[in-house]
Amino acid sequence: MSSEINQPISPLPRPDGEREELLRIWATPRGRRLPTAVNNTVIGLFYLGIALLFFILAGILALIMRAQLAVGGQELVSQNLYNQLFTMHGTTMMFLFAVPAMEALGVLLLPQMLAARDLPFPRLSAFAIWAYVIGGLVFFSTILYDLAPYGGWFMYPPLTLTEYSPGDNADFWLLGIGFIEISAIAGAIEIVVGVLKTRPPGMTLSRMPIFAWTMLIFAGMIIFAFPAVILATMLLELERAFGWPFFSAALGGDALLWQHLFWFFGHPEVYIIFLPAAGLVSMMVPTMAQMPLVGYRFVVVALIATGFFSFGLWVHHMFTTGIPGLSLGFFSAASMAVAIPSGIQVFAWIATMAAGRKRWRITTPSLFILGFLFIFTLGGLTGVMVAVVPFDFQVHDTYFVVAHFHYVLVGGMVFPLFATFYYWAPAFSRKQLSERLGKWCFWLMFIGFNVAFFPMHITGLAGMPRRVWTYPSSIGWDVLNSISTVGAFILAGGVLVFLIDLALNFRTGSKTPGNVWNAGTLEWLPNDIYATRSIPLVTSREPLWDQPGLSEEVEAGGHFLPNAPTGGRETLVTSAVEAKPQYVLQMPGPGWPQVLAAVFTAAFFLLLTIKAVTIAAICGALAIVFIIVWGWPLDPGPRKGRVAIGGGITLPTYMSGPGSHSYWSIVVLTLVSASLYLAYVFSYLYLWTVSSEVWPQAGAGLPPLVMPVGSMVLFLLGGGGFMLANRLLPEPGGNGLPAALSTIGAALLLAGGVGLELYGHVTSGLDPSASAYGAIVYMAGVLAAQLAVAIVLMAGYAAVRLMVGRTDRVWRNSFDHVALLGYYAIGQSLLGLLLIHGFPRLVG
Repeated sequence: MSSEINQPISPLPRPDGEREELLRIWATPRGRRLPTAVNNTVIGLFYLGIALLFFILAGILALIMRAQLAVGGQELVSQNLYNQLFTMHGTTMMFLFAVPAMEALGVLLLPQMLAARDLPFPRLSAFAIWAYVIGGLVFFSTILYDLAPYGGWFMYPPLTLTEYSPGDNADFWLLGIGFIEISAIAGAIEIVVGVLKTRPPGMTLSRMPIFAWTMLIFAGMIIFAFPAVILATMLLELERAFGWPFFSAALGGDALLWQHLFWFFGHPEVYIIFLPAAGLVSMMVPTMAQMPLVGYRFVVVALIATGFFSFGLWVHHMFTTGIPGLSLGFFSAASMAVAIPSGIQVFAWIATMAAGRKRWRITTPSLFILGFLFIFTLGGLTGVMVAVVPFDFQVHDTYFVVAHFHYVLVGGMVFPLFATFYYWAPAFSRKQLSERLGKWCFWLMFIGFNVAFFPMHITGLAGMPRRVWTYPSSIGWDVLNSISTVGAFILAGGVLVFLIDLALNFRTGSKTPGNVWNAGTLEWLPNDIYATRSIPLVTSREPLWDQPGLSEEVEAGGHFLPNAPTGGRETLVTSAVEAKPQYVLQMPGPGWPQVLAAVFTAAFFLLLTIKAVTIAAICGALAIVFIIVWGWPLDPGPRKGRVAIGGGITLPTYMSGPGSHSYWSIVVLTLVSASLYLAYVFSYLYLWTVSSEVWPQAGAGLPPLVMPVGSMVLFLLGGGGFMLANRLLPEPGGNGLPAALSTIGAALLLAGGVGLELYGHVTSGLDPSASAYGAIVYMAGVLAAQLAVAIVLMAGYAAVRLMVGRTDRVWRNSFDHVALLGYYAIGQSLLGLLLIHGFPRLVG
């Protein structure tokens, strides 16, 4: 039957028992099985709760720091403990609170806004969340037993090299945060595919909620920014563990390489945090004004422009490091230019408020929005000030900068987040949060924040440097610091009022107050544990305002997928641009494998930190086993055939190739790998520019050309092996052994090419600990070997499925995934050969 939409409404009334069947299928596990839950509302609230816990813990560290600095000469804590406190405060706020809180809101709100039953990879979300929870709690606990890092949240070398930071403190940061960033990337893959492929029919890109746009850009920025800091942590850990001198100037390294890699991630992270918060504001302002957002298309363009510009600003953190004057001018101009798209959003919000001023309501969410506008605008103004190079020279590393980034981050993220808590609580709680307590919370936070941080501008201009644990009373900073300390405790009082409100009024359950704000977007449709009763046909940006009776129709089951035609959990997959129905996605339910995979993955990284290599290897192997167990049922095949979804439409229950949501996830994963490798290429060329004398002259000392040529042949043969395996895929029910052998052979050829490349450098006498050149060359082998190991494992998995009849020409996702990643790895490896063997000969 045609998949064109003939009738948007399923016949009513619906058959008896459909709702009960949905309740049974989507039921949340109870008791000891609760950790196995994968429902987005359950794990999303859990994720958000843990992020809020880290916010509170980091805030407690900040209060201790403010108590220490309240007056000069204070000795409340030692210098070493203070260094650990400010390192853990910044690290926790940036890595364990800000980004995870935004991802948590994506997991929680996106399926509701898109009227999807869940995000497309619910077990991947659960894995990422449990990995974050376990890794984050263990990492934070290091402050309790003097193992916390003390090199600042940015961990600059050479301070963090083994000579100056012995012990395991820095390693906890490097391996712990590197692992948590991998968890964030897993969440980003989920969000990209979810936004592009699980929107309701009719929700074209131009009808998408602004928050969905911001989360799509947020996830894209994570994909391109986070690999840089992952590479940086790998380089620094290798130098600490094995003496590979990436950052040691005496052997050709350069400490500024860390700053380039870190801030290439670090400055986009500011916008990674801000953009989702701005998206939340763009959702709340129209509701409070009771009219559509003014300039929707301009706001979308501004969001995209902000994400784009953010990647060109990282050097403004490095103005005082001796950057050439031309570069200073370029990055100064770029730092000012990014204010333009941010300004477009601010004017759109103000215009919407002005247009709806007669209907604008002063509620707790609207107060937090107004507070956000005031504080963030001040932070933006000081941002333009520090973008001026001469001024930045004066205030760099002073408390002026501390004030600036707190105005940007707290104003730009924390205040919108608290507005979000009060605005969306009625969608998930049986009771609305208290307006009276909410207003107390706002005023205490608003007054406390400004009392705490505004004086820091003056303190910084008076010369107080950042990261000092005490100061002489005679220097004249006591009064300003005392005021800041009082403000910090007032701010903490506001957070305490919120926690009391939460304890008194937030109760999860399916019977919620409903659309108390008269909002126009889909998350306010009637919901239960299965999300919406049916998936609506969308015809506008504010469907609840523009489609009268939509809530009642959806709740009665009058739209798409009102039942469970496959007998399990499912949602609709639609086209990326026009949101036309493509197929019914069969989704997994609760289970232990993803939880155990997260536990053993976290154990692998954390045990490496304390050098328990054997136990770590065992945990790593167990993590792989549980990932395989988790993944085995995720490709259910085409056995269910086509099913009716309503409106006279029947859709397949299986899809492979570029139309498949899982294929899209592998494409996004290759983009992550490409970003990581481009960061490596930058590092290679950067080290050559600062220490070309340690590079081989005229190709002397390089392996003979027969070695890279041999590797190239093996790589190309591996690509041919994947092509042959594709041709050998059997018909359903046929013999899969030839395709299985070809798949494994292709992966082994690829791994052999990597091994031959490394062998060539070993036999040529290249020592990775002797110079930065040797270290960066072997690093290429490390990155290639990582990919090769993953591809060999995936090839073995696909081969087993081929031999047991669970992969063939139609049922082929497992093969497509390994082949796609294999082709990418071959391309990266060929580029690596050209760089490692061609570049020194070309410039020598």
